[in-house]
Amino acid sequence: MGFPEYVPDSTTVWSFRKTIIDNGKEKEIWNEMQKQLDGIGLKIKKWMIQDATFIQSHPGHVKADKPRGKDAKTRRSKDGTWVKKGGKSYFGYKLHTIIDKDYELIRRFETTTASVHDSQVDLSEINEVVYRDKGYLGVGARGFAETMQRAVREHPLGIRDILRNERISVQRVPCERVYAVVKEIFKAGKVFVTTVERVNVKMLMTAFCFNLHQMMTLKSKGSI
Repeated sequence: MGFPEYVPDSTTVWSFRKTIIDNGKEKEIWNEMQKQLDGIGLKIKKWMIQDATFIQSHPGHVKADKPRGKDAKTRRSKDGTWVKKGGKSYFGYKLHTIIDKDYELIRRFETTTASVHDSQVDLSEINEVVYRDKGYLGVGARGFAETMQRAVREHPLGIRDILRNERISVQRVPCERVYAVVKEIFKAGKVFVTTVERVNVKMLMTAFCFNLHQMMTLKSKGSI
């Protein structure tokens, strides 16, 4: 596409994103990209990888029990929620994605608040095989779930489960690259917008750009 001579200012970009929200065009834009990916031979085959990552936001100078959403009295206290993982607290949102293992393109995504557990979002489709980490254990999927096992009290993992986890872990490696690009290259790991719908549009643009980035990688490898 190249770059325009004039780069729009932040107000113009914000207005453009708001127009997308106001007209409910998020899914239409995303589905059009997927249609074009299919059209150049990058159709989903079978193997998928689902994961999620935190998108952090500024909690503002209010306590956790203060009203959020429409009742919030500060612009920094809208839809974001707190969650603790691995002894660390996060405030904000969560990006859920599912990528195809063959081309490592983001095929579906969903944006939620940070406190929504990974297992509550299923992005797989019927007849797909979806690789998932331990956070999805015990929760079914529309596709065929290959989920890593987790040891519980007085029931350590046996050697078969350990080896199975290792095999699944190897298959899931590409999703780590997706989030590294999203956060390190596109700087989308932190947001300043304060509602789920606005964060969702930012994630739409980020996922869109990641796929363009990945298509350049596939092209350099002669895959397309």
